[in-house]
Amino acid sequence: MILSFLARYRLRLLFRGVFLLLALSTLTLAISVLQQEKQLSYYNYQNNFKKTQQQIAATLRHPTGHMALLNPPSSHKSARLHPLLLPFSALDFDDQNKVQQAIAMSGCLLQYGADASLCVGIGNNPWAGGYIYVAGSFASTDLVSHKHGGQILNSAHRMQVSVSLGAEEYHWIALFEEEPVTPKIQGIYGRLTGFLASNIEKPTAKPERDFRGWIWQKPTCAPTETKADAEGLTSDCKKNAFFSLRLPIPIMQEALFEKQRPTWPPEYLDQIQVVLVILPPNSEIPLFDSKNEPTSAPFSLFDLQNVLLPGENLQIKNINNQHQIINLTGEIDDADESWNLLTKLIRRLPVEAYDTPLENLEIINTPIDSYQVLLKGDVRSVSKSLSVVATRVSWYVGAMLLALFLAWLFIEIGIIHRITILTKRADSLSKTVMDSKGLELFDLSNLRNNDELGILASCLHNLLRRVKEDVNREKIRTEQEKDLWHAVGHEIMSPLQSLMALHGNSDDQSHRYIQRMQQAIRVLYGSASPSEAFQSTTLQINEIDIVTFLKNIAENAECVGIPQVEFICEEKINILIKADEYSLEDVITHILRNADRYRTPQSVITINLETSEALVTIRIHNVGPQIVPTLIDTIFEYGVSDQPDSGANGNRGQGLFVAKTYMAKMGGTITAENTHDGVNFILSLQRSITNK
Repeated sequence: MILSFLARYRLRLLFRGVFLLLALSTLTLAISVLQQEKQLSYYNYQNNFKKTQQQIAATLRHPTGHMALLNPPSSHKSARLHPLLLPFSALDFDDQNKVQQAIAMSGCLLQYGADASLCVGIGNNPWAGGYIYVAGSFASTDLVSHKHGGQILNSAHRMQVSVSLGAEEYHWIALFEEEPVTPKIQGIYGRLTGFLASNIEKPTAKPERDFRGWIWQKPTCAPTETKADAEGLTSDCKKNAFFSLRLPIPIMQEALFEKQRPTWPPEYLDQIQVVLVILPPNSEIPLFDSKNEPTSAPFSLFDLQNVLLPGENLQIKNINNQHQIINLTGEIDDADESWNLLTKLIRRLPVEAYDTPLENLEIINTPIDSYQVLLKGDVRSVSKSLSVVATRVSWYVGAMLLALFLAWLFIEIGIIHRITILTKRADSLSKTVMDSKGLELFDLSNLRNNDELGILASCLHNLLRRVKEDVNREKIRTEQEKDLWHAVGHEIMSPLQSLMALHGNSDDQSHRYIQRMQQAIRVLYGSASPSEAFQSTTLQINEIDIVTFLKNIAENAECVGIPQVEFICEEKINILIKADEYSLEDVITHILRNADRYRTPQSVITINLETSEALVTIRIHNVGPQIVPTLIDTIFEYGVSDQPDSGANGNRGQGLFVAKTYMAKMGGTITAENTHDGVNFILSLQRSITNK
């Protein structure tokens, strides 16, 4: 009993169950995709973590990284320029290429604009001597040399160098003295002879013995100069000059002669202040001043912050004294762009080895100390970044679920509910026709059951029996009409043949009308109904001179009982169109008969011809009553007439139907419009290509 009751609703239950399954499948698919994306994201993070570790290790093993380790960043920034501990024992300051290569690899250069740079440092080996190395570049016109033994100091390029450490201060003035140019050296080359600033004015002043300096100037102009200067067309363009200095520091040298091993680097290294000023000849306006703010700083351990992924932690510790020199953490975006519920769901999705901590330990050896570099990963960033993306994708999942819900709601209300009502009404209807004769040849008994489809099948079975009976009756009526048209056509064709013999001359107008009557009989002969006959007619499309054609129709309209027809045309040339001559004459005759029926007595029916590049338009106008607005869109349908007893009066409502059918077969159109004094029928036909 329960199963029989549920059988009436099983299609609805199946339909709703399918939509529920689709919704669950969508959610399951989304969760499965999230789980796979989490696994892929974790693998990608592992690869990125390894790349980050390799990048950090490679950076720190490079001389640039060594220098950053040997000069850890302090908690407070100092504006003074102090020496850095270089990753080399000393600089070969006499060799330009070696000095440039060393300071470039170590990354100790400070940039001062586009044309100036400066590196100040000390060697990592205390036994190489207590020297401060200063190297860099600047741009200047051709260097002017100081004459050896000359007393005028400001007539040449010179450098003012100052080193201060608390109360200890050292000041030198280095004069440029040009050396003879060898084939291996191009440009200007010379030494920087250093004098103590306090003794240089004395006639007996001698150069400092341990002060060494060299300068090399390129023969070509700097790239920042104008095009003319860069091509060497001017003599006062600026050229890049590179210099290298070795400054003797007595306080550092004295420490080397103590019995115990000196502390290196000195504890006061970051307290030393170095100032370098380069002056041009006969001027106190410096070409370069180290007190200016540099435009870029050397590589620092803080720069490793940009390499770290969000949440990753980098700790660098000195192995010898266990002092932690830096602790960096990758920047985490605090903006919460995800749902907490979605983040929790992603964290619960199982991923292999997801809970295993990611850590990597590297040992970096430098000439002075060894350092422990510990990099820790943060897999929480995987869930967080994935949750942000999943939050955006969740809108698409939500849209899919909403679309499923709307589709179900639409079908439920628009289809299932209506089918339910239809089922009830069909069930009620089937009971009213149960006593009728059954349909023996069309059996739907295999579809009958207790569900909605079974009830509809039973109703269709009963309705189709009635339809079959109506079809049989219509078939009998059609056969009778066909026999009637056969008989009528046969009886009319014989007299027409006799008339054709009497009017055989083609110049006789009666001959033309008899041919049209024969064509009409052939169209209708053998058809089941007039409408089918007209629609199945095949026309012979030829080229017709429409001006001559319409003039002939207007002149002979009175012969067929339509007087006072006037043809108006401004064209004086022949205009050819594509049409069937007899069918087009039938179309115009039908329209003229309608116009004659409704025109005001004694009024003229006008036929106007208008031409364009591709079309010919024929306007047939009669003065009289307008077409009823409710009929103007249906007057060209078969059987439509405004007369109550049209059939009894000989008006079957087929004239305008024939006109529209023939016009369509000739590639034209026909429309009707009301005017202020009557009605216009508008015919449009294509012009012949040879006439354009």
